[in-house]
Amino acid sequence: MNRLIYESHDPDLKKIALEDLPGGPEAFELAAKFCYGIAVDLTAGNIPGLRCAAEYLEMTEDLEEGNLIFKTEAFLSYVVLSSWRDSILVLKNCEKLSPWAENLQIVRRCGESIAWKACANPKGIKWAYTGKPTKVSSPKWNDLKDSSPNRSHPVPPDWWFEDVSILRIDHFVRVITAIKVKGMRFELIGASIMHYAAKWLPGMIKDGQGQADDMSISSNNYSSGSSSWKGGLHMIVAGTKDDTRSIQARDQRMIIESLISIIPPQKDSVSCSFLLRLLMMANMLKVAPALVTELEKRVGMQFEQATLADLLIPSYNKSETLYDVDLVQRLLEHFLVQEQTESSSPSSHSFSDKHMYEGTERVNNPNAKMKVARLVDSYLTEVSRDRNLSLTKFQVLAEALPESARTCDDGLYRAIDSYLKAHPTLSEHERKRLCRVMDCQKLSIDACMHAAQNERLPLRVVVQVLFSEQVKISNALANSTLKDPGETQYQPLIMNHKTLLEGTPQSFQEGWSAAKKDINTLKFELESVKAKYLELQNDMENLQRQFDKMSKQKQTSAWTSGWKKLSKLTKMTTFENHDIGPQISTTTEQTRKAPSRWRNSIS
Repeated sequence: MNRLIYESHDPDLKKIALEDLPGGPEAFELAAKFCYGIAVDLTAGNIPGLRCAAEYLEMTEDLEEGNLIFKTEAFLSYVVLSSWRDSILVLKNCEKLSPWAENLQIVRRCGESIAWKACANPKGIKWAYTGKPTKVSSPKWNDLKDSSPNRSHPVPPDWWFEDVSILRIDHFVRVITAIKVKGMRFELIGASIMHYAAKWLPGMIKDGQGQADDMSISSNNYSSGSSSWKGGLHMIVAGTKDDTRSIQARDQRMIIESLISIIPPQKDSVSCSFLLRLLMMANMLKVAPALVTELEKRVGMQFEQATLADLLIPSYNKSETLYDVDLVQRLLEHFLVQEQTESSSPSSHSFSDKHMYEGTERVNNPNAKMKVARLVDSYLTEVSRDRNLSLTKFQVLAEALPESARTCDDGLYRAIDSYLKAHPTLSEHERKRLCRVMDCQKLSIDACMHAAQNERLPLRVVVQVLFSEQVKISNALANSTLKDPGETQYQPLIMNHKTLLEGTPQSFQEGWSAAKKDINTLKFELESVKAKYLELQNDMENLQRQFDKMSKQKQTSAWTSGWKKLSKLTKMTTFENHDIGPQISTTTEQTRKAPSRWRNSIS
């Protein structure tokens, strides 16, 4: 105080303003009481402000032994840092003391203390903790009830989630970083991040809703603390510099950027649904592109766990389509790149990479591609109703997966049919191009029957569907006629026939049983025809043998000689007929005229 009066150079100075005093008037009052020998009760609520005020007022050991700095440091080291609850409270109260709390290492020491206690064995925990509430509410320490561990109820592994989630985002990042260094399991770290996001980002727990009103923070405590935040953690990747509409939007963008940067790199550390909701909010709040790309890669690592509701992300980039189809296309590309990398070089990871992905690496699982194929087909069916969706985007997304990913194209056929309904003005060439993404041979019998009567499909596609349906029915009939001796040889065909009929409706199966009875009747009649054919064939062979024996005999009978004479006479008569032909014609004409004379004479 004497130094401030001396530096003012004002002999008539009667009032000194300490506007930048950390801790405010409460800390100054406690420091004044300490100077006048009045007993001061140190608590976790006033110790951080009083420690920073003592540093500001230079109450060191050089002036007096046992000064305020010494006493507050002793209380921090021996009382606060040994208590779980006090460490959380002191770190929470440091939010308004930046940068003094940072420079005095109060934030670092409290974060380390919290990290050590969070990594402790839950069986050895004897201190009180808040625990997980039944319903997510605004983060207020006073509203939370303490839970004490006892013998009847074991301490859960996530006992520290609720207490840590009341911290501001920069302090929360400090604690999580310290917990990572101590070797905490990545599943628990990811779960704590999800718990924190659900509390501070209400839009994360409203499936698919991305309105700005839904994502406003309900805690006035946090808003006032964030607006006065002038120091703390500096992010390596900064967001865009565009002015946001409100302080809440700015704070939420900072929370999202911080959470993306501390998500553990291991797969399945957080759920795919959480990543997609975080990605939706990141796109809406215009988070830094580098962090958005990193988040998209994380989604691609576990894309097979996504659901249709998670993928229906609205388009916030002034796109013509209702949903962000380009985003889903990028996620699918990241998934395929990850699959290709794992299948091509499964043993090329270093030791650290193997430790990172231990127990979570996908071992070229074909079911993952099949799940993604079904997911993409469902997504195409949903977005195909959008009339602004171009044919090129639909085709590129449908053809992104390899042919082996789809064992049945029924889902793709539904998407194509839905697109044709929503776009009735497509030309014949465009409809053929659209149907080219579908393999008619992979359609089920039920889908073939529907497609054969679909007037929206091109005629060429309908013909292909009919041919494919005929082949399937022929194969099914051939498989159904197999006998017991060949059952082992043709067992895969029989299994295909059974699986073929599993997805058909009940009416079709009843008609199929009636058709089988008709087939058995026709088989019996065919067997009888075959028997008659064999008998006729034996008779024909006997007659052929007799004819061969008769042809070998060289004796000529009277009948044969007479036959030869008769053939010569026929030849001669034919020649004579040629010569006397004109004469016969004249005589016939005369005979025709004779009766006419006779009839005239009589008359």
